[in-house]
Amino acid sequence: MPPPPLSIARLVVYVKNIEAVAAFYERYFGLRRLPGDEPGWLELSSGEGCTIALHQASVSQKSGAAMKIVFGVKDVAKFKAACARKGLKFGAIHHAEGFEFANAKDPAGNSISVSSRGLR
Repeated sequence: MPPPPLSIARLVVYVKNIEAVAAFYERYFGLRRLPGDEPGWLELSSGEGCTIALHQASVSQKSGAAMKIVFGVKDVAKFKAACARKGLKFGAIHHAEGFEFANAKDPAGNSISVSSRGLR
């Protein structure tokens, strides 16, 4: 019998400017900083599930690596409009089989998305 699956603890995102990226996720997605004072490391949490850990990128690391952070929302259009009022522009809403999603970039160039997959 295989072992039970492990839970996902955190998603590490390498960024050049931790403060700018943290402020972005706090402003648009309501994430909160977790206590800690480790240089070059800051964790953000929604209070549920895994955290997003912002890690200081080295000089040679490229920003906007091949990954996407997806936030679950019930109403993509409503969330997209609320973000637009605060200054974040998402691309077009894409309609898939039973869900919608829209894409944007964070200040470090990482792909982000809001999706209603599994929430309708």
